[in-house]
Amino acid sequence: MNSQNDLFDGITLQSIVESMIFASDTPISAEDLCRVIHETDERIELLPGDIEQIVGELNDDYNETGRAFEIQHIGGGYTYSTDNRYHKWLQKFQHENVSRKVTPSALEALAIIAYKQPITKPEIDHIRGVDSGYIVRQLLEKELVEVAGRAERPGRPLLYKTNINFLKHFGINSVEELPRPREINEILQDDDMAEHRQIMLELRAELAQVQNGNEEEREA
Repeated sequence: MNSQNDLFDGITLQSIVESMIFASDTPISAEDLCRVIHETDERIELLPGDIEQIVGELNDDYNETGRAFEIQHIGGGYTYSTDNRYHKWLQKFQHENVSRKVTPSALEALAIIAYKQPITKPEIDHIRGVDSGYIVRQLLEKELVEVAGRAERPGRPLLYKTNINFLKHFGINSVEELPRPREINEILQDDDMAEHRQIMLELRAELAQVQNGNEEEREA
């Protein structure tokens, strides 16, 4: 496969993939890119490996021309992200932006959901020690969590879990990549995590409390 070859009217495979990733509001998977491209023009048949190669070529082009962005594989798909070299300029702006969107109370509840999902509101209330109804509604409205069904217990309370927007927000591909409390100090020293540094500092106590609760339950 030569992704530099013109297909028609100056359009290349690179430009098609680039336009689709740019236009997508959420990370788009290699499989979806291959499917949509083929369904639009049956002459074009690509494999996920071809998409990976094209993305690599695009990122090489961005790097050579000094662009401030790159394509990253996050949340199971490809999306645009600011180049790591610019994090020190963006750190304060991004932290202020995130803080305006998600309050400390919401971050606390989000950490509990992330580490104990699927989880009911009464269970969240018990861990936090206060009613979390308003906070859970906030997280639902911000589309960081979603309903995962109902618990098999009296009253059938709703279960909540994190979603792909949560993964994208924290730059991970799955909840298994969430840091454990003992790993947070290392993350705080990693320049690649600069934009999350202050959030991690604020969440350290909450994450430790939630994870310690998980470990105590496993040992019981």
